Amino acid sequence: MNIRFLLRRFLTDDRGATAIEYALIIALIFLVILTSLTLFSDNIKAMFQRVSEAITGN
Repeated sequence: MNIRFLLRRFLTDDRGATAIEYALIIALIFLVILTSLTLFSDNIKAMFQRVSEAITGN
């Protein structure tokens, strides 16, 4: 096989591009969720504490 042919075929092959794009989108969504949970963790913890106290009557 000719090296030029192989190189041209490699450069024009885009079969894995969609999988990489989906992986990047999933990674960005994960980072947004993780960041928001980290930023609001104190508020979430306080909310669950108030709900727990309301349920138990303390």
